[in-house]
Amino acid sequence: MSKIARIETFRTPPRWLLVRVETESGAVGWGEASLEGHAEAVEGAFAALRDRFIGADSARIEDIWQTAYRLGFYRGGPVLMSALSGLDQALWDIKGRTLGVPVWQLLGGRVRDRIPVYAWIGGDRPADVVEAGRERLKQGFKAVKMNATEDLDWLASPSAFDSVLERVAAVRDLGLDVALDFHGRVHKPSARQLARALEPLRPLFIEEPLLSEHPEAIRQFAQSTPLPVALGERLYSRWDFKPFFEAAAVDIIQPDLSHAGGISECRRIAALAEAYDVALAPHCPLGPIALAACMQVDIATPNFAIQEMSLGIHYNTNGHDLLSYLKNPQVFAINDGMVEALDGPGLGIEIDEARVREAARDGHAWRNPVWRGNDGSIREW
Repeated sequence: MSKIARIETFRTPPRWLLVRVETESGAVGWGEASLEGHAEAVEGAFAALRDRFIGADSARIEDIWQTAYRLGFYRGGPVLMSALSGLDQALWDIKGRTLGVPVWQLLGGRVRDRIPVYAWIGGDRPADVVEAGRERLKQGFKAVKMNATEDLDWLASPSAFDSVLERVAAVRDLGLDVALDFHGRVHKPSARQLARALEPLRPLFIEEPLLSEHPEAIRQFAQSTPLPVALGERLYSRWDFKPFFEAAAVDIIQPDLSHAGGISECRRIAALAEAYDVALAPHCPLGPIALAACMQVDIATPNFAIQEMSLGIHYNTNGHDLLSYLKNPQVFAINDGMVEALDGPGLGIEIDEARVREAARDGHAWRNPVWRGNDGSIREW
């Protein structure tokens, strides 16, 4: 038995919350509990996790997960599940390092040798996508994702969609596959209209065509278009995903391993999706630990499709990017649109702890922008 001796959190730029767990024997594992815009709330949730699990056997990952989820009485939600996600990832990292194997080996072994990946272009308000697409091609990507639109009113003018079609066509003509993130910005009166206009351009998928709090509307939407529908970044457990599977409302699920219970729960969500012939494409506009955790699941999951990477994403600023806190950044090298399966022990990455601690001294207080329409009413970001 190797008891948990310390659980630390580090609020590091650009907008991440990293987790370090150390055992009494000196074993160390890293996780990521980033919840964009709410890092302070997740830090607070760790107080209860420390109370419960300092002194617990670090090898009993499932028992710790079930205790944290079920015995806090109040279950689920982004804050509690993000905290549990970071702890879960760190415990898997410890177990893999202790045994000298990658986490995917503990999940049944790999079912693929390389991981297809995609990157962001265009920013929150999409612009300069052609030049950004060319840069992604040079970096080795074959697929990209961009926000479909700027912020929209409940009933958008049909002319607002003309620029969307132009951007998608221009980037596709570069030879890239293009995924479109509606980001919950497009409301029901306009979403079907935009999807219908996009059909001839055959995007890779459309993400969050409507907010996940409207499952009945998403079911109706999915039945109205042949385009693959992806969602899940704002769902936090297999129980949150269940109604979308039962309603045949989704083609690609995107659980975030830093929000949806870590490796343990996202592995279960993926297996549930497989039973409905739904693909897995984990959401990950976050840091290197979250990405490494995603890739451990990707490597061992039959219905995995493609992995989001935050390299150069518009949120990564002031010298803080995906590779900034890594001692072995080469593990995320992109070749022909793919990253080789991580083969190091645990999560397969080496964190520069000194740099993490230094960056966490200043920390961050990242917040998403507040957008309002011409009439002064708030709009979805």
